[in-house]
Amino acid sequence: MSVAAQAADRQLVGLIVDEDSATGLLLAGVGEVSPDGSKNFFIVGSGTPVAEIEEHFTTLTQTRKDIGILLINQHLAEKIRPIVDKYAQAFPALLEIPSKDHPYDPSKDSVLKRVQKLFGE
Repeated sequence: MSVAAQAADRQLVGLIVDEDSATGLLLAGVGEVSPDGSKNFFIVGSGTPVAEIEEHFTTLTQTRKDIGILLINQHLAEKIRPIVDKYAQAFPALLEIPSKDHPYDPSKDSVLKRVQKLFGE
């Protein structure tokens, strides 16, 4: 299947973010609840188990075929780093973003590491 065919139905942005990030992104209109009750976002609190974060990551990256981009707070990606580092699909594109309390650290970003490796840096 061509990349264009894979991307055709992927019109949503998925989120795995903390509450502050979710508030801004949902107010911007990113959130969607399907008629079956499934959401394209998962809000992680301080007591959220790592297994639940992994489960939602898998759902948004493998089960959902309408997600084109998945935004995940970098500090949450760190909690599930082995699964994030193994992720190599073109869709949804995975982007690690900063949060209010956790600044972005390029040295931890798995996508940036792959790009640097490709360019021999």
